[in-house]
Amino acid sequence: MAGNRTFTMIKPDAVRNGHIGAILAKINEAGFRIVAMKFTKLSQEKAGEFYEVHKERPFYGELVDFMSSGPIVAAALEKDNAVEDFRKLIGATNPSEAAEGTIRALYATSIGENAVHGADSDENAEREIAFHFSRYEQF
Repeated sequence: MAGNRTFTMIKPDAVRNGHIGAILAKINEAGFRIVAMKFTKLSQEKAGEFYEVHKERPFYGELVDFMSSGPIVAAALEKDNAVEDFRKLIGATNPSEAAEGTIRALYATSIGENAVHGADSDENAEREIAFHFSRYEQF
């Protein structure tokens, strides 16, 4: 059974380009409820810890540098079938392959600067929410 929570980050490129409001509006219009949100900046250490799953991949260092390059917006979202529906809403990692109207088609500039992160499984969504929101902040 699919879960009802997912996690997203509006990445430094989208924050820098002024797309926070438009992206949050798309999330709301798609029926997601924002249940926790914060504007923050990841240190290199925290970005490395968050993306540790990619540590052996060639793009890991570049990803950590990018994700710690400026502020992000971290958010926990709720909706039935949250992970799958959010992955559809954000579109393919490569914005040139993202479906029309998806967040990445609208706001991403490249594969590396692709505007938003979305959890890829129910398990990762819970882990990512816990990473960004302490149990005292959780809802």
